[in-house]
Amino acid sequence: MATGWTFLSNYGHVLIALAQDPDARMRDIAQRVGITERAVQQIVGELVEQGYVDKVKTGRRNQYRLPTGTNFRHPLEAGVRIEDFVALVAAHGETPGGGVSGGGMPGRQARASHG
Repeated sequence: MATGWTFLSNYGHVLIALAQDPDARMRDIAQRVGITERAVQQIVGELVEQGYVDKVKTGRRNQYRLPTGTNFRHPLEAGVRIEDFVALVAAHGETPGGGVSGGGMPGRQARASHG
């Protein structure tokens, strides 16, 4: 990854990573995003708390799903559905989990980014 700034925040990167691999461990997300595991845990906790991600317990592991119909929070992009943004990014990005997966999206499975 190039150094310097990026268009997405760590929240956006974590959401995209979860969308691409909803079964990923926090350690794996941290490595992909380039932040600490603790930072990932905090971000995921906030995203779950705010309703941008659903956490589903599967055995001893967690799986993360993006609820449908959730829009970005900032007024400039409030008309953009998060699942549409994630689908756009996933269509052009790396998909280590075998593509965008998860529940709640018509015709595909995905998660999203937090603006």
